[in-house]
Amino acid sequence: MRKRDWYIKPGRIKNRNYRRKRLKIMKLVLIPVTVAVVAVILLWQFRIITPDSFFKENKSSPKLSADAGTGKVPEPALTPQITAEGSEKSQRTEDNTPVKEPEEEDTGITETFGNGRQPLESDVLKKDTEPVRGIYISGARAGISSYMDELISLTEETEVNAMVIDIKNDTGEITYKTDLPLAVEIGAGTGYIKDMKELVKKLKEKNIYLIARIVAFKDPLLAKKREDLSLKKKNGRVFKDKNGDSWVNPYKKQVWNYLVDIGKEAAALGFDEVQFDYIRFSTDSGMKDVNYGEEAKGKSKMKVITEFTKYACDNLKPLGVKVSADVYGTIIRSKVDARIVGQDYAAMAGYLDYICPMIYPSHYAEGSYGIDYPDKKPYDTILAALKESKEVLNKNKNADSGNLATVRPWLQDFTATWVSHHIKYGKAEIKAQIQAVKDAGYKEWILWNSSNHYTKAALKQN
Repeated sequence: MRKRDWYIKPGRIKNRNYRRKRLKIMKLVLIPVTVAVVAVILLWQFRIITPDSFFKENKSSPKLSADAGTGKVPEPALTPQITAEGSEKSQRTEDNTPVKEPEEEDTGITETFGNGRQPLESDVLKKDTEPVRGIYISGARAGISSYMDELISLTEETEVNAMVIDIKNDTGEITYKTDLPLAVEIGAGTGYIKDMKELVKKLKEKNIYLIARIVAFKDPLLAKKREDLSLKKKNGRVFKDKNGDSWVNPYKKQVWNYLVDIGKEAAALGFDEVQFDYIRFSTDSGMKDVNYGEEAKGKSKMKVITEFTKYACDNLKPLGVKVSADVYGTIIRSKVDARIVGQDYAAMAGYLDYICPMIYPSHYAEGSYGIDYPDKKPYDTILAALKESKEVLNKNKNADSGNLATVRPWLQDFTATWVSHHIKYGKAEIKAQIQAVKDAGYKEWILWNSSNHYTKAALKQN
């Protein structure tokens, strides 16, 4: 035997053992990672998970926030619901105690503000359509061609004829690339929807009525990048709600101009309607420590939100687009709630084309309208809320001969598992809500589901 066959150089065994251990560790790490990646690809392929599983909030859980709907489970858009007694239930956002608001002052609307943009051409004018029966679609979902094809099929096979698509979402992102100066400055433009013009064209060819959803004053991105436009505490720090989100200051005219400019761009892209969501103040208990600045002196929350509503309508309606706004269902009956969020139902309706109360049965407190558990009585709850809406608006119309907005409520196509006394929502519950809309004398409605999965069986023509 030659010497090299039996001689082992000192340290050789140690090095071999080290390499073996390293290989074992690599296998332990690489195998699970590979399996996980393959699983995600398969789940993504079959849309069990989607981009908005990561990008979009779910609008309706007690933990999250929302305004136009719900679906976020411990957010959709929809925000917290407030009861007449002042306690909140998560509607499409945070869950907090109310803050006191000074009495309304009749200061009137005395100012108008320019935004420096040229009017759009008359070729963007739209003609009126049949009553809207719509569904909500997040920006992330709208950017998936195969998914949009499924929703187009839904409009062809059911009575759905409209889509509410995120243009500016709950995080402050614009869901497509834009050249608007302030949006470019803060990096708001995204690529969720690769070609917005092409998407609009495709949907209009199918005779789908298009509504551009613009989240207004809940804008964590703008508040972060431009602290001068954010809500601030009395100590000068940027206000954050219980979810850690910052809001912009509704008293700032530059914020108004930014929102209107986004609306103008939506009109130029071919949308039929611009809809403002979160057109309100945060309901977080920390709002009692907020300093609204010099612009707020002598002007209440309700007054400034109404002024913004008028300003948006004055700037957008001449372009041929309709203008709408999402509001809490409880503000119809409760002045306390209206003052907390700054939404005056009748006053806003005096300027808008459509007013969209979020009257999800799951968002009403137990005992509302004499109903023990509103979520279990979808027909009764919707009917009661809309009857009250009609009474309030008719009373206002008698006092003012001006036109009032058409009422187009948000309805619930989700199961509110976070509500103690809830039921599973399916075909019967959704049809019951739609029937209540008709029985109340209204013709239009929009369904909210934060994950954008809708109950087709409930939407087929009778």
